[in-house]
Formats: sequence, structure tokens, C-alpha cells
Amino acid sequence: MAAGGGGVAQQAELRRIEGNACFKKARLGAAIDCYTEAIALCPDVAVYWMNRALCHFRRKDWAKVEEDSRRALALDDSLVKGHYLLGYALLDKEEFALAIKELEKALNLLKSSSSTDKMAEDIWQVLAKAKYLDWEKYSTERVWRIQSLKEACESALQEHHFLSGTLGEDLDGSSNEYSEQIKLLSEVFSKATLADTPGDVKAVLIINLVSVKPFAL
Repeated sequence: MAAGGGGVAQQAELRRIEGNACFKKARLGAAIDCYTEAIALCPDVAVYWMNRALCHFRRKDWAKVEEDSRRALALDDSLVKGHYLLGYALLDKEEFALAIKELEKALNLLKSSSSTDKMAEDIWQVLAKAKYLDWEKYSTERVWRIQSLKEACESALQEHHFLSGTLGEDLDGSSNEYSEQIKLLSEVFSKATLADTPGDVKAVLIINLVSVKPFAL
């Protein structure tokens, strides 16, 4: 959305230009001040919020990145960097599903624009990290549930043999029914756990490949 108001809009643009110059010199505090002034003059211009969000991104101030990127996207939902930054901020909050949604939006917008921007690689790497962490989170929960179920089954099996009077016989070596059932139970749960293990070690290495990218304005 274009800024309106003649002289006020011009003043806001001058603050933005000054902010950009500060940003390129890594004077982030000064850049933030400039963009804040531009926002105060013309709060309905998405790029001002986006530029300030990029400064917070450089500082890894994720709460402010989320706040400013949301404000920018409310004004212009087609901002690729807006969805990327929001996704990154949500990733820091461990809101993986929401982060994935935003990062996928960023990639789709980039594809629809037929852009060959290097940013696509950065987005893809962070998206891969978000998907892996999302899988890891729920995988850990599933493994815990499987282990709890295994222990409950073993306890129930032991109680069954105890009540039927066959547990003592098995421990004496005269019968191995209980031992065989425990062994079979262990094999079943081992396969269930294995099925929830990533088959490609590259997925684990993704965590080390992703770093914060210093996007230009």
C-alpha cells in the first residue's frame, strides 16, 4: 500500500532511506530508530514494518521479529520475507506446525513470481529444519508412549502367568512360555520403535546446516 499525505509520506521515505543506509553499515539501533519514525509517520506502509523486522532478525530478537512481520503481512500478505521471518520466529518458539505453514507460503510466493532469488535456498533449509524438528517432537512423544505400553504389557503378562501359576514354572526352567512371550513382545515393540526412526542421516545434519541469513533490504 502506498503512503499517502504528501509531505508526511516524503518524510517517511526519507527516514526509510536513512534507515537503509544505517542497516547496510550494521548500525541496527540507528536503523530501527529510522524505521520507527517512518512507521509513526505512515503506519500503513508494509515495507517500514518489514525493514524493522529485518533489523530485529539480525539481532535475533524473535519476539519483535514476529510482531513486526505480522504487522507487515497484515498490510501486504504477498511479502516473501515477511512469511520467512515470521516462520523463523515461530520456529524459535517451537511452534513448528505454524512455522512450516509460513515458510511454505514464502516458498510458494517465490515460485509463483518465477524468481531465482537465492533466498529460496535459505527458506528451503529453514523449512527442512522446521519439518525435522516437528517430526522429532512428535516422534519423542510416540516413543515414550510405546515404551509405556510395552511396560504395561510386560506387567500384564507377568501378572497373568503369576495368577495362572505358570510364572514360577518358567523361572525354574521347566517351561519357557513366559520367556518366549516376553521375547516376542520385545520384538514387536522394537519394530514399532524402529519404524519411527529416520532412515536418512542427512535429516539430522540439517540442524547444523541452517544459520541465520543476513538478508539485504
